[in-house]
Amino acid sequence: MSAGGRLGAIHHVAIVVRSIDASLPRYRELFGLDPEADPVAFASQRVRLCFLPTGPEPAARIELVEPMDDDSGVARFLADRGEGVHHLCFVTDDLPRELEHLVAREAELIDTEPRPGAHGTVAFVHPRTLNGVLWELLEPGAG
Repeated sequence: MSAGGRLGAIHHVAIVVRSIDASLPRYRELFGLDPEADPVAFASQRVRLCFLPTGPEPAARIELVEPMDDDSGVARFLADRGEGVHHLCFVTDDLPRELEHLVAREAELIDTEPRPGAHGTVAFVHPRTLNGVLWELLEPGAG
């Protein structure tokens, strides 16, 4: 997304799973998707993450998200909704400006300030803003 409200590329589609280790073989078997790196713990969010590129760089990714405990937001999502799509992530080149743009248009934000993410700084737009879908905005490499 370029600052000012135009969408950039999809960076990833996040899918909540009970177990990355149990899920990976199916992604490999059905679609030949291999992780770009070993799964990593993202302690601040209490999740393990694994990114599966869908093609040559720059490629959109499938992000497998596994809760590390029973009290995280992802664990609550899993308990309430089961495994499945959690959010869409779009790239922006100026996340603070993009957040200002969204606030000016009365979007409901989960994050009013950028925070560290796995690939840069991120902020989430509440699902009530966009037809029940959680959106993540990512400024790659920032922060």
